[in-house]
Formats: sequence, structure tokens, C-alpha cells
Amino acid sequence: MNQVGIVIVTYNSVAEIGSCLDAAAATGAKIVVVDNASADGTADEVERRGIAVIRNAENRGFAAAVNQGIRILPMPCVLLLNPDAQILSGLEHLAAQCMLPGVGAAGGRTLGADGLPQAGWMARRLPNPASLCFEILGINRVWPGNPVNWRFRCLDLDLTAMTPSEVEQPAGAFLMVRREAWERLGGFDERFHPLWFEDVDFCRRMKDAGWRLFHVPAATAAHSGAHSIRKMPLGIREIYWYGSLLRYTDLHFSRIGRVAVCCSVVAGSVIRAVGRLLKHGSMRDAAVYWKIIELAARRILPGINGLEGLS
Repeated sequence: MNQVGIVIVTYNSVAEIGSCLDAAAATGAKIVVVDNASADGTADEVERRGIAVIRNAENRGFAAAVNQGIRILPMPCVLLLNPDAQILSGLEHLAAQCMLPGVGAAGGRTLGADGLPQAGWMARRLPNPASLCFEILGINRVWPGNPVNWRFRCLDLDLTAMTPSEVEQPAGAFLMVRREAWERLGGFDERFHPLWFEDVDFCRRMKDAGWRLFHVPAATAAHSGAHSIRKMPLGIREIYWYGSLLRYTDLHFSRIGRVAVCCSVVAGSVIRAVGRLLKHGSMRDAAVYWKIIELAARRILPGINGLEGLS
């Protein structure tokens, strides 16, 4: 696959990276791993397999690591692959789709532990204020079949079809990017740190610039999901997720949309804080949500300070 390079970003991924690399190497594509200061020997495991690895001295975040990897690969198409994903097919279908006129990116079909396509995850529409508010307020949990969630998660996508479908947001865990599109957009936005919403933002900017994106079911990968996320303390994980979500709304929503999302974050955080307090009886657990409320409130109420580094 002379046209294709593979970038894998790792963070404490030693348990997953071996099988990921074995499957990726079988495609014949050139691979580079960008390790964000793992403390579990991930980079050593990569080097033992003879794969090029960039060892970052600190966790630079997913977006910055992706940009590092793409910069050093000269191929016209670069596959972004999560360490917890194992390629099960060739990459020729993704590459062929990516090189069609006007196409900027293409994602493959991901299969869960049950061997079934990961419906609602592997391809989505870009979020709007309504879809984010429903997610934040927990409406999608209690009423997953609501029309807003149905549309957002592309639950109308025909999972039996084997022909490419145009979509707005292929999953970043198994996503091939056309170098020309990446260069024109200036790469991934590294302000999304350390992770979350950087791939959504990239797809949004790609669509806004006129590029087309596709879901290509003939390219498949097994995907377990969230391996690095599970290693984060829950409170930190939530602060990062909401911080990136709010940055996305700042960049892409109107004033009314931003206010709606911020108000949903405040309301949802109050509900979760009370729930944590009743369940664990600990103010420390509930205090995480005060920090999240602060992140949202600062965007609609001038003069509220704090947590500048996470906004």
C-alpha cells in the first residue's frame, strides 16, 4: 500500500498495541506510532516489533499527536487507527474512496466484541445544539429512540449495504484522511486537549470547506473501545469531555445554540452532582460537577473565572 500510511496514537496502550500492530503490518502500509508519554512500556513494545515510534516527553493530546504522525508520512492517504482496533481487511477500498474527486476522508466499518457493526458509533451526523442537549441531559439514555438521537447516530444507516455511503462524521478510530484535505485545513485543532471532539471538529471543518466524507463498509476493523479513557479518573475524564464539548460549541454554534448547550451542561451537572452526593455521600465526588458548571457558566455570564487551562 504505497499510497497509504498509518498513524496510531498511544497512551498507556501496552495491552492493546501488539495485536493492533500485527494486523496493521499485514496491510503492507507504512506505520508510525506517536506515543504520548506512556508509563507502561508501550513505546518499548512498539520498538520491539520494528515499528517507528515518536516518543513524546509529555502527553501532547490526541490532535497534536495525529498531526505529528501525518507530517512525517509522505503518502497521499493516512489512516488514523486506534490502538484498540484491529484491521480485518485490506485498505484498498478506503484508499480508492479517499482519492475520488472531492472526497476528504473515509471511515470503515467497526465491529464490537459481539462481531456486529457498532451502529450509532461508526458513523454519525455532525452534532447540533439539540443533539448535544439531549445527550447532556440524559434524554438519550432514557429514550434512545427519540428522533433527535436517531438522526444524530445515523440509525437510519443500512448496515447490510456494502456500497459506500456519504456521511458527515465517520468514526475517528478507523478513519482514512486525504493529505490534501488535511493540509488545506491546517490539520487537527490542537486546542482540543487532551482528547474528545477533535475528530468531530475536523469533520465539521472538512464539510464546511466542501469536502465529502464516506462510510466504506468493505473496510472492516474489530474495535473494543475506550481503552485509554478507562484509565483516567472519572472526574478528570468528565471535565475533559465537557471542556472539549464546550470548545466545539464555541467554534461552530450560534449564540443561541451555545447558550442552550451551556444551560444544558449546568442543569445536567446539578442533577449528576445531587445523584453522586446521594449515592456516595461525598462532596468531593459532587465537586467535579461544580467545575463543569463553572466551565459552562463562564461562557454565558461574564466575570466568572477559573479553570482557564481547560476551556
